[in-house]
Amino acid sequence: MLAAAASTSRVARPLARSASTIASKYAHAAYSAALKQSPASLNKVHGELTAIGSAIKSTPALASFISNPTLTTKDRTAGINAIFAAAGGAKKEQVSDITKNLFAVMSENGRLGETQGVIETVNALVSKYKGELEVVVTSAAPLPRDALTRLEASLKQSQAALQAKSVKITNKVNPSVLGGIVVDFGEKTIDLSVASRVNKLNSLLQQSV
Repeated sequence: MLAAAASTSRVARPLARSASTIASKYAHAAYSAALKQSPASLNKVHGELTAIGSAIKSTPALASFISNPTLTTKDRTAGINAIFAAAGGAKKEQVSDITKNLFAVMSENGRLGETQGVIETVNALVSKYKGELEVVVTSAAPLPRDALTRLEASLKQSQAALQAKSVKITNKVNPSVLGGIVVDFGEKTIDLSVASRVNKLNSLLQQSV
């Protein structure tokens, strides 16, 4: 079921901008399958994916596993079991069939490298479902607390924030922006990065040559 949905799902515009189109398709398939069962099922799958994302960030072996497309079938099986163990948490709860199916299909198709994009997109879909506005502020280095607080106050005055039930702001670090910030919220992006200005300058220079 999930495999079919992943191959046919159409995504006009990914909610998680850093996710690829492929990751978005898998995420939409998992989200739709979970919500079709029940809101409780959606919460469970969301919680499992959140736990998996945290485990990947804190466990180099897992991070290496999902980014290695050359593993043997035996190694992939062991890695998938480690992912499911992370999804079950400290209480070792039973992992949902939807989460198991999602990673089984991704593994079979050689798409485990899309895991982070899948998790980010599911997070965005769940936030939208709950009426939350997820704002992602990307900067070259972590923003100081006072700067983030001022930015949060300004963003909460936006039309999109006023229409949401709650606003969740996350600061992501990406050295490639060089300086400044990039703000993603709803269907909008405000690019105030130095990298953007450099790219525009390079484009102008190339046009003038």
